[in-house]
Amino acid sequence: MAQFIPRAVFPAQLSLPRSYFLGHHASGLSKMKTMLSSIDLIIECRDYRVPLTSRNPLFEHSLGGLQRLVLYTKRDLGFNGRPEDIRREEIIRKWHAPHPTLFSDHKSKRDIKTVLNFARQHSFDTHTLTGTRILVVGMPNVGKSSLLNALRMAGVQKKKAAFTGAQPGVTRKIASGVKIVERDEERGTEGVYLVDTPGVFVPFVPDAEAMLKLALCGSVKDTIINPITLCDYLLFHINKQLDGYTIYNEYCQPTNDIVELLDGVCRKTGRLGKGGVPDVDAAALWMIQRWRQGNLGCFVLDEVEHDGLEKKMNEEIRMSVSQARKHKKAEQAARSRAKHAASLV
Repeated sequence: MAQFIPRAVFPAQLSLPRSYFLGHHASGLSKMKTMLSSIDLIIECRDYRVPLTSRNPLFEHSLGGLQRLVLYTKRDLGFNGRPEDIRREEIIRKWHAPHPTLFSDHKSKRDIKTVLNFARQHSFDTHTLTGTRILVVGMPNVGKSSLLNALRMAGVQKKKAAFTGAQPGVTRKIASGVKIVERDEERGTEGVYLVDTPGVFVPFVPDAEAMLKLALCGSVKDTIINPITLCDYLLFHINKQLDGYTIYNEYCQPTNDIVELLDGVCRKTGRLGKGGVPDVDAAALWMIQRWRQGNLGCFVLDEVEHDGLEKKMNEEIRMSVSQARKHKKAEQAARSRAKHAASLV
């Protein structure tokens, strides 16, 4: 049997949509801006599996001026305790130094306790008379509501206050503050309240691969990108892992062919239509959900390098300039058309 060689690059996807910036994203961001005077701390949640791609520059531009904690959620889906995982987290901490950075799995009591202790210490340091209010922001489906529920249960032993779901868009409005830390008479601090917000997508995604990463992590609805294309991108990343093919070897031999893998999944799991025809779309969605739950390998999709954040920010500046030029050209073209139409009247 010939040695299996994974694909070195994923095929270009020129027809993919590059935006998922919806109406409630824009209105939610506008509302957040008006609340800043009553907010003491911002927790920006980013997805551990895409630490660069899940960064939304809109938050820094629109919500600047307040102390910020960057919290990487869903750590359990990308961390295996290997030396390279530990080095990755060290690099990410250096990106944000001297500002604080935490990594969290909302099902881990230790991780949630760490976040709670940070909130308590911040409340003690600021000494507000009305209690500390923390605004939680992030891209869609990054785990903000799950974090709020976990902090509420650990902090005040109360059941969940926010709805959660597998698809983005469950939280569409900014909620009122939810208490996560009780008043501490000994330390002289009031309660700590967390304000949940709707996820806000970036207005424009710079490249197709970034869109694939965000879609694979669940930041856009599964109907936006063809599930077979998305599952093919997942297969590409699985094969990049050490002995990655062992993750799916119960369905087929090592392969770069997504149809071959999905056909094997259909026959193994009974996802067959009339006449025994494999339902490859259903199999693709099933595999994607399995990966999102941590059942098809735990790995990170972004390349984490020492200068990774700097490169990302420079890319965003270039994109902003390019978009501004395009917008200016579009305005000039519109004015020219209007003048021409007026001259014909």
